[in-house]
Parts: sequence; C-alpha cells; structure tokens
Amino acid sequence: MTTLAITGGDLLRPDHTVERADVLVEQTSGEILEIGHDLGSGADETLDASGCLVTPGFVNGHTHVAMTLLRGYADDKPLDAWLQEDIWPVEAALTAEDIRVGAELGVLEFIKGGVTTFADMYFEMPEIASVVEQAGVRARLGHGIVTVGKDEADARADAEEGLEMAIELDGAAEGRISSAFMPHSLTTVSEDVLSEFVPKARDAGVPLHYHANESTDEVDPIVEERGVRPLEYAADLGMLEEGDFLAHGVHLDDREIDLLAASGASVVHCPASNMKLASGMAPVQQLLDAGVTVGLGTDGAASNNDLSMLDEARDAAMLGKLAADDASAVPAPAVADMLTAGSADAIGLETGRIEVGGAADFAVIDLESPHLTPAHDAVSHLAYAASASDVRHTVCDGQVLMREREVQTLDEGAVLERARTHATDVLDRV
Repeated sequence: MTTLAITGGDLLRPDHTVERADVLVEQTSGEILEIGHDLGSGADETLDASGCLVTPGFVNGHTHVAMTLLRGYADDKPLDAWLQEDIWPVEAALTAEDIRVGAELGVLEFIKGGVTTFADMYFEMPEIASVVEQAGVRARLGHGIVTVGKDEADARADAEEGLEMAIELDGAAEGRISSAFMPHSLTTVSEDVLSEFVPKARDAGVPLHYHANESTDEVDPIVEERGVRPLEYAADLGMLEEGDFLAHGVHLDDREIDLLAASGASVVHCPASNMKLASGMAPVQQLLDAGVTVGLGTDGAASNNDLSMLDEARDAAMLGKLAADDASAVPAPAVADMLTAGSADAIGLETGRIEVGGAADFAVIDLESPHLTPAHDAVSHLAYAASASDVRHTVCDGQVLMREREVQTLDEGAVLERARTHATDVLDRV
C-alpha cells in the first residue's frame, strides 16, 4: 500500500462547509482513507495545499474532447448552420490520429483546469480511451451515432458500432472508463434505428446519452411531425430512464421537466455553448426545484471555446439568474454541486465528494492571488471568481496528475506541437 497526503489546505465538504484538514489517500485503491490533522508525516507522498481550497475534482458532464483541433475555426453562427456548413465537413476529414491528438490536447487542458472526469461523445473512441488511460483521468465514453443522410446499411452500421463500443470500453483503464450508448440526438438518428438499438443497449446494461431540446430546431420538427414534445417522444422509445443523461435541455416545457423528474434521468447544462450558438437559456432553477439532477458541461471547444469548468460554473450562475429573472436563482452552492457531485451523479460515476471511502479525485485551487482575496466565502469564489489557471495540483484515482502546474502524465510541449500540426493539416485537407 502506498499513500498520498494532501496537507495544509481548506477542504470543501459535501455540505458546502469548509474546514482546515489534511486528506490521506490510498493510491492503489484510489480511495480516501482519512480526513484529519497531521496526516502527512507517515505518507509515502505529499502535496502541499497551504493557502489552497481542496475541492473534489471537477466533472465535465458533456463534451466532445477531440474538437479542440477546431477551436476558433467556425464562430458566430447558429447551431444548424454551424454544424452543416462548417463542423460536419471538417469532421468527415478527421483521421483516427487527428482525434487522438485532439483528445490529448483536450485532456491536457482538463488536467490543468482541475477536471478529473468527463463524459465524451465522439468518433474513434478507442483513440480517446487510450488517451484517458495514459493521462490517468476518468471518463464515460460513447461513439456518437448519426444516421441522417445515410442509407439503411450505413445507419445500422453506425448504431452497431455505438453498441459495440459501449460494451467493449466499459471497465477499461483499470475501471476508470465507463461507457454509454450515445445517439447524437432525437432528430439526427432515425426512429427505426432508435427502436431497434435502444432495447439492445438496455439489455447490455449501459445508459443512454444524447442531445435533447438544445435548440428550437430540435423541438419544432418533432412537435410538427409527431404531435408530441421531444422528451415525450423519447419516453415512448424507452429513452428516458434512471441513469440516462441528456445534454443541454434548453427548450423544455413543464411536462418534460415533470417527465425528467419522474424518470430519474439527468440533464447536463452547457451554458457557454448555449450562449455562443444563441440556443437559449436552460430552465436550470426550475429543473433543480423539480428534483432533477443537473450536471455541468463545456460541450466541445469549437463551440465554447475553452474547456474550463470554472468558467462554465460562472456562466451557469449568471445565465441561471437571467433565465429565472431572479438574482437568487442558481446560487453558488448549487453551482459548486454542478461542478462536482451533481455532474458525477448525472453521468452515473461515484466521484465528486470529499469523504472517507470516496474516490480520491481532487482539484487544489490556489487562493493566494488578487482576484481571490479576501476569501470571505470559498464557495462563492468557486462559482464566481476562480479560474482554471488557479489550479495548483490535480489528483485522480489517488495519482498526482499535476503538481505545481506541471502535468505529470502528458508531455505538454509535445502535445501542443502535435495539436498545431494536426489542426493545420486537417484544414488543408478540407
């Protein structure tokens, strides 16, 4: 048994209280052994958290990590035009190696911003899984299934690949990888494919993840063609069950919120992407009031344009108040939950809380800077003031992924150089 002690910091506990304490971690099992005082002397390894807030590692509940290669490529367009005119043509030119390089860049950014866990929908999932394994983070991964514009054989093949990936990847990277069946959305995957493959995913015991109600263009066609709201359609197809998690949920009506609450399915809020693409303002406070689990995600770097969960937290708090027309809506403690335990619960992973027996995943935030002084309320700082660059150390599964801003599991310089080269090459091919 080897141990790691994080010493001298202020710990954020699950009830939002903050206490000065050390944390002792068993590195082989990746579990928290003890929370107390003077725990560093007998540990095999220590991390100095003096002057820092020690929080659970941040959980990015929805992203497309390899899209870092498209950061800044196509901006200032509505969702449908952005996808059809810019993103999908470039994605058609991506190779497996491109996706691996983009994933390396994204996971590097995650680690530097205190993100220890993420849920990802994309292509060439074995490449992304390999990066997850090398970097030491956690992930719930799934092949993004799109059938629009494909003939029946290609559509079924895409769904088959999605199901195979969900089965094969679950439990990989010594248990740090989980999986899901991930049809892209209710409008980009045909009813025939959903009707056939959703039951197969249920039989395989994997949850579903898909985009839902992101824009009016994802709502209106279903209402016009079927006479029901999108989540009523999803429920009829068996796609709204406990353990499932939906991205965005911007345009939800009261009936759909009630369906979510009754089903136990979760919503991952992506405020920056929703604002940039002018998709709208999700009813986050209404969802919370209804008892729906709400997580937080960045979406891809092409529509954000960064992968900072602390930036996303501030956006969630601010936009939530505007959406509710209430300054007390989506308060700092709720945002702190969405960053950590809320997102973990939404994607069905047991992390996000600092407690004995819990997962040893941490972000250590340096509070000794002008924009975080004075520290009247550490939870407030987490929601409104802290930045990714304030993260001093990152720990996942008991292993130190970043120490004093130096990433330990990826070669930062080499990752950046590969990303620049591959991003240029992709656009040249397009």
